[in-house]
Amino acid sequence: MAKIISTHSFRGGTGKSNTTANLATLIAKAGYRVGVIDTDIQSPGIHVVFQFDQKKAKYSLNDYLWGRCSIRDAAYDITEQCIGNVVPDAERPRLYIIPSSLNSGEIARILREGYDVAKLNDGLQELISALDLDYLLIDTHPGVNEETLLSIAISDVLVLILRPDNQDFQGTAVTVELARRLDIPELLVVVNKVPEGVDENLIIEQVENGYQAEVAVMLPLNNEMSRLGSCGLFTNHYPDHPFTQGLKTLAERIIKSQK
Repeated sequence: MAKIISTHSFRGGTGKSNTTANLATLIAKAGYRVGVIDTDIQSPGIHVVFQFDQKKAKYSLNDYLWGRCSIRDAAYDITEQCIGNVVPDAERPRLYIIPSSLNSGEIARILREGYDVAKLNDGLQELISALDLDYLLIDTHPGVNEETLLSIAISDVLVLILRPDNQDFQGTAVTVELARRLDIPELLVVVNKVPEGVDENLIIEQVENGYQAEVAVMLPLNNEMSRLGSCGLFTNHYPDHPFTQGLKTLAERIIKSQK
């Protein structure tokens, strides 16, 4: 059965989409069929990290939610451009993206009317079946709303991403409490953008004591990420970087927990 992984942050600017895209790629490279769906419909952006040209996409998640297509129609195979050197027509590895629309009218409609959350849930299950996925990663909207709660509720793993910042610490506590009430099987905390020279043990102690949840990995603040500017996958550009090695550890942890 496929494992559903939601990546979430209470506030924007934590590096959630970059982390999600790179994590998905590393899991796919390990030999799995992976889907990534952008449910941050109000401010979509993970397609940029994958360098996926939305102009070439006939359908998006929005089209599925409005009944214009099946969710399979909104899924695009990005294996070759993200992984490369794969056997043509091989079943594995595979990497798919289901983008949300950048059209301002589509975004405005979502903000004005909302959408059927139950339809999204049905679509996720349909997607797993249609694409024969091993893993489905859901890039959620920051904060807490009905759509986010749905994503968290159906997840096997919730990856919470925060920075070593008191506002992030306090806000994330809300999501942790909700995750506990929803009985999420596995909760992993990722502390991102950790400056050089800080006491990492102190941060780990603060997070784990405050949330009663494990810090799965600490990812360093780095200039290379800023220079890349979301124009591509960091793990491909900097395969030996400590950030990449940290995400590999997280990917291995997620894969191992499924076996």
